[in-house]
Amino acid sequence: MARADAVSLSLVGAGLAILSGCEGGASTLTNSGVSGTRETLLGAFLLIVAAAVVVVIGALVLIAAFRHREPHGVEAGIEPTRAAVDRRWILIGGILIPVAVLATAYVFTVGTLDAVASPGHPYAASVTLTGHQWWWEAVYQDSEPAHSFTAANEVHLPVGEPVYFGVQTADVIHSFWVPELAGKIELIPGRQNSLWLEARVPGVFVGLCSQYCGTQHAHMRITVVAESPDAFHGWLARQRESAPAPADSTQAAGQQVFLTRGCASCHTIRGTGAGGAMGPDLTHLASRHMLGAGAMPNTPPNLMAWIQDAQGIKPGSDMPRMDLPPRELEALVAYLETLR
Repeated sequence: MARADAVSLSLVGAGLAILSGCEGGASTLTNSGVSGTRETLLGAFLLIVAAAVVVVIGALVLIAAFRHREPHGVEAGIEPTRAAVDRRWILIGGILIPVAVLATAYVFTVGTLDAVASPGHPYAASVTLTGHQWWWEAVYQDSEPAHSFTAANEVHLPVGEPVYFGVQTADVIHSFWVPELAGKIELIPGRQNSLWLEARVPGVFVGLCSQYCGTQHAHMRITVVAESPDAFHGWLARQRESAPAPADSTQAAGQQVFLTRGCASCHTIRGTGAGGAMGPDLTHLASRHMLGAGAMPNTPPNLMAWIQDAQGIKPGSDMPRMDLPPRELEALVAYLETLR
């Protein structure tokens, strides 16, 4: 009885987990992206066709198994008629119907591949996205070099306009996937692949690394924000700016902590002496939704916890534990909160 109860509880738990996965989060069924919608329709079509084939074959097997067979043969005078029926089954069920289904699937597949290969209008922006263990570096390219900038773990898109992504890796194989917007693409060492994203509706979407890449693979997420074109261009303008100067003595003290306590050796803050390249660019850290590539929401208490013990939150990350006096820690967080 105990074993049966345990099995029942396991099944219930699995059912709840499946149902919970259907609400919110990253789902290919949302269809909020242009290319993702086409890919989802193709997948649904192929699933329906496969299910229909299984049902038809299953039905025929059952009919053959339970059908009452009459004696037949040349003696009964029915062999020619049966042969003609068999030939019709082979011609229709074995040749004509499969050819029609496969031809339809082929045309649908080729049409979808052509549709998602490139958008029908110019790109609103071009992004070079680099996967690291375990975070994302996003460089928004511009024909004017001074207008290019680097962000981390968050990208923005204008609704109704495509954005080009050239994807690459700095270490191992990663995979970039925003389930609600488009299919996934691999990040392979020594090669740059590409895809484009176009959101049909505003929203905040979750991007994943769907290729196991190390101990913190599950904590390698990227936030994708789809907003109106005006809001997007405003975001671009703000991201191109350097970090603001400290507005008071507490913020100034926090900046000094950042510059002198080792943070500047790993991170960049444009407009200051911090020019590290190992970790994410923090020039506009406070404007981002999440910390640690999706490890936790970006709030002052979480930022303080992350600075104090990133290893406890995301074991294996490069950021070391920082044992700062409370006053220095508070000043550092006050300064980082100005980086918007």
